[in-house]
Amino acid sequence: MCYLFDMASATKGHIEHTKSDERIGLPGSMPRKLNVTMIGAGSGFTNSILRDVIMIPGSQGGELRLIDIDGERLELSRKLIEKVLDAAGEADKWRVKASTDRRELLPGTDYIVNSIEVSGIDCVRFDNDIPLEYGVSQNIGDTIGPGGLFKGLRTIPVWLDILKDAEKLCPKALVLNYTNPMNMMCLAAARTSSMEVVGLCHSVQGTSHMLAGYTGVPYEQVQWKCAGINHLAWFTEFNGPDGQSLYPTLMEQAQNRESDFAKAEPVRSDMMLHFGAFITESSGHLSEYLPYYRKRKDLLDKYTDTGYRGEESFYANNWPTWRKNQDEYRMKLYRGEEQIKTERSWEYGAWIIEAAEKNQPIVIHGNVANEGCIENLPQDGCVEVACLINANRVQPIRFGRLPRQMAAICASNMHMFDMAVEAIIHRSKEFAAQALMLDPLTAAVCAPAEIKEMTYKLFDAEAEFLPEYR
Repeated sequence: MCYLFDMASATKGHIEHTKSDERIGLPGSMPRKLNVTMIGAGSGFTNSILRDVIMIPGSQGGELRLIDIDGERLELSRKLIEKVLDAAGEADKWRVKASTDRRELLPGTDYIVNSIEVSGIDCVRFDNDIPLEYGVSQNIGDTIGPGGLFKGLRTIPVWLDILKDAEKLCPKALVLNYTNPMNMMCLAAARTSSMEVVGLCHSVQGTSHMLAGYTGVPYEQVQWKCAGINHLAWFTEFNGPDGQSLYPTLMEQAQNRESDFAKAEPVRSDMMLHFGAFITESSGHLSEYLPYYRKRKDLLDKYTDTGYRGEESFYANNWPTWRKNQDEYRMKLYRGEEQIKTERSWEYGAWIIEAAEKNQPIVIHGNVANEGCIENLPQDGCVEVACLINANRVQPIRFGRLPRQMAAICASNMHMFDMAVEAIIHRSKEFAAQALMLDPLTAAVCAPAEIKEMTYKLFDAEAEFLPEYR
């Protein structure tokens, strides 16, 4: 259920409370010790999110519980968190536990942070290269399209098993999900689990800071509204301190295709020119959610560039190296070759925990069941909207109606997510193929018969990791 609040004040509160160097809320102590469980603790998210938890002012401490099926990466995370505790001077408050068996550590958990990855290294080339044989060019491929679909097909069954265990062992825990494909993850949870789940991303924070930089207005002085779906939420307003729209400044820069703004964000700036508002995810990622930019070589040449600006196969070519580098960096932190930082980040996780425990209201942007939040999007879908956080935990704020053209773009993705989640719940290859037929980019490139052939070829290639699908 969505709640009706004063969106102007809610948004202003969010702006004031998401700076990376500022503590949220008034001074105060946590009322109790907490058990915070990180699932997928070998992830790079663990250092930043649990560090943020450790740095909550007035914390009473408790237990930091680390779970991962990779014992080696789990042990490194355990050692690093203990070093963070020492660096922060909080080692006397927190106890660190680690296990490869989640059932051992879930009982009594107050907050679950999910950052699992399922067979990503093993399947990233299949996810990218097989669709490319059919002309489907992907930049990242972890949210929608063939890559996002098959990441969901592998990941969400494990995710739903985690939630089933949580229902039995810690049914009152609040679950904070960081794993992609975000929309599918949260939608599947809403349709099958009684756990309270909110999906968290940093694209709203990152994009709002970026836009403020291009307008030349200090971030503390901008006011905005943002809603839609994860990676495809729209800044329907972006105003200066006087309430005047800053969009004319942004539009002028976007119209000059040689401007720094247009070069940095070739797809996002173009979408803003034609649809009227800026979108939250990077140009390369965004180009995968749309039927416009990746279906012909001349369009790829015109609207995409290196890296996150749309480079073909960027994620598949680099992800194994990124993961290796992340592990090497974490090892350097452990050995003392890199400094452990104790400043809090702008990731939402610890701010949510602090706001709920201290009953000090903040506003974040979270991924939740729609149920009236955005009137002109599918009501049984998942949306990304402002959410009030206090002792009542996550309370989505009713946004109203998106401009029609923006809602239509979101809905095109939501129909694909809807079918993909049904494929996962029912373990159906046929539903999976139909989900991909609804994908905007794949449908712009391939005929239905080709899409079905591609889907079954992906199932064959990844059969080892998809044993339950019929």
